[in-house]
Amino acid sequence: MSRRSRTVSRFLFSPLLAATSLALACGPVTDEPPVQPEEAPAQAAQPLAVSGFAEMHHHMFAEEAFAGGWFHGSHTGTLASCDGGMPESDHARVRMDLRDMLNICPNAGSVNLGGIPILSDVFGVGGAVASEVIGQVEGTEGDTGLHLGRMETPTQWPRWDTIAHQQAWEGWLNKARQGGMSLVMVSLVSNEFLCKALPYQNLKRPCDEMMDVDVQLQMARDFDARTDWAEIALSPAHARQIIASGKLAMVLSIESSKLFGTKDWRTELNRVYSLGVRSLQPVHQLDNRFGGAAPHNAIFQVAQFLENCHIDTDCGLTGNGFTLGFDVDANCRNVKGLTADGKALVQEMMNKGMLIDMAHMSEKSVQDAYALSQGRTYYPLFISHGHFREVMNPDLAANEKTTPSWVVRYVRQTGGMFGLRTAHDETRAYTRTTVANTCQGSTRSLAQAYEFGRQGLKVNMGFGADLNGFIQQTRPRFGDFGACSAGFRAEADSQEEQQRTSGPPPLGTDFDVYGLAHVGLLPDVVKDLKQLGVNTAGLEGSAENFIRMWERANSTRTGMADAANDIDTSGVAAYVPKATREAAYPKICGKAYAPSTKLVSETCRFDAECKSSLCSALDDCGDIPGVCTCSSDSHCASNQFCGWGTNDGKCVNKRPKGSLCSAGRECQSGKCSWLMCT
Repeated sequence: MSRRSRTVSRFLFSPLLAATSLALACGPVTDEPPVQPEEAPAQAAQPLAVSGFAEMHHHMFAEEAFAGGWFHGSHTGTLASCDGGMPESDHARVRMDLRDMLNICPNAGSVNLGGIPILSDVFGVGGAVASEVIGQVEGTEGDTGLHLGRMETPTQWPRWDTIAHQQAWEGWLNKARQGGMSLVMVSLVSNEFLCKALPYQNLKRPCDEMMDVDVQLQMARDFDARTDWAEIALSPAHARQIIASGKLAMVLSIESSKLFGTKDWRTELNRVYSLGVRSLQPVHQLDNRFGGAAPHNAIFQVAQFLENCHIDTDCGLTGNGFTLGFDVDANCRNVKGLTADGKALVQEMMNKGMLIDMAHMSEKSVQDAYALSQGRTYYPLFISHGHFREVMNPDLAANEKTTPSWVVRYVRQTGGMFGLRTAHDETRAYTRTTVANTCQGSTRSLAQAYEFGRQGLKVNMGFGADLNGFIQQTRPRFGDFGACSAGFRAEADSQEEQQRTSGPPPLGTDFDVYGLAHVGLLPDVVKDLKQLGVNTAGLEGSAENFIRMWERANSTRTGMADAANDIDTSGVAAYVPKATREAAYPKICGKAYAPSTKLVSETCRFDAECKSSLCSALDDCGDIPGVCTCSSDSHCASNQFCGWGTNDGKCVNKRPKGSLCSAGRECQSGKCSWLMCT
């Protein structure tokens, strides 16, 4: 029996019902608390560095998340095309009528959801409509509900905007390993509220978060047992050994709002630790018995409301003048920190040398965790997936789930790390990078956040992609699937045209068109950042930094890891509102557009958008879009000609010798004789 097999066999436990995994993204905010003027000690000699980058938040087993009722596609086996089916008969569906969920709270009738579209659609009209509404979020067209235009693999899914289809197939994970990823934190996750919103017949088991976590834990162990290129790491030394042998080191974590359910948490912590779990998030989307969560999405504010029926009027997070569920102050910050159980849990994790993940913690919970860290000679704290608040657009920056610089100071002082979300979001420009922020939501805007973290916050970073996390990923810089759009359509079209004319060129992989569609494309994110001019050395060596953080948790500490007195949040450009930017573009029927930016066969609304000045849209106001068409060879690439007949208006590749032709312009040689390219 191999050493890895012996490791696995030590931890066997009874299989549960099927399998599971998934997660969600989020963010925090406030004025910076006082900084301790303590200096960091001299650094001790470090072990020989391992190579490769770390992905710090990955949901590998999402096909079984929410009792198996949402995702299509397995982490193993052949990926298959799918259709959305009819209401309540297939995946990616919300239950037809969710109004009964609100009946839990007697004061639900006083809540006006009419001004909050996603809530009124889900809880009012019902799941048949809600499933389509979710699939109409900018970029996710057809990914839920009937799946219009999103059924086929690999051309229609996965894409950067996938929220209901597999992004963590094991073949892609191995591709990421071969491309430079040497460590991945696999997060075992669930959410009872989202599970209960799914059609009953889609569920494989009762909606129980810890049951889902246990199923995923068994899946992770089964994967370890049968895989010769990946292994669950049980200690930092073990992680070094795994990576040195050419394998992928997997660190298991748990992300659950109802962590350990109602059971004795000490017994449960010991149990999951014995099965290989080495990290926890004490809180996730909702307040729990361990502490307060960072509110960030109206859906989870409703979920919190169904837990406690509380309506807060100190701040209007959910609607005009009210916040559902969470007890917030006038600044919209959750007033709940770590509870007595939460503080005891964090301390027991420290006793075990476990990694404490502050992602999703309320700012008050973060401060409480930091105080505990100080009391244990600056035990390391980290954030597995997050956004840097100061460089994000104002709407996202106002969100408590985003991470302010004072929290990053805590992370640095304790010797922790930050997992940077590979997001599709609009960022402000960081003026100290040479990378122009000219393609919002792509690697160009990701570069703004990364360079702000590298040069301004000076924090060790890995990826915090959150794939299979029910969120959107990094957009492509090219193609017709949502390139460069985090603002509005006309700006996206203009920015995509800039990418074509000013480069850098496409990588020549799926990432160019589909963006960060799955975990196997994470190495392409690194490659594109590098060719844009980003210094990715720290990112590419992030597995070593992760292991050093873990080693710090398991060794004698003499004080602060890093005083972090050199944090500099300047250099972030002022934000220009979308309305101001949009006003600079011409309009047709009140719709802004970018003139002459669309190539033949790209989607268009107006003739003026096309380089050929010809759009096949069926109405003058672009309500029924078409594609740009050609009328001459000049509208096509140099190796193409403007077709006729069945290819009328389309650019067609020039034909090789011996092919049928009607004119020399159709041939690669430029010569056509007797209807044959010569």
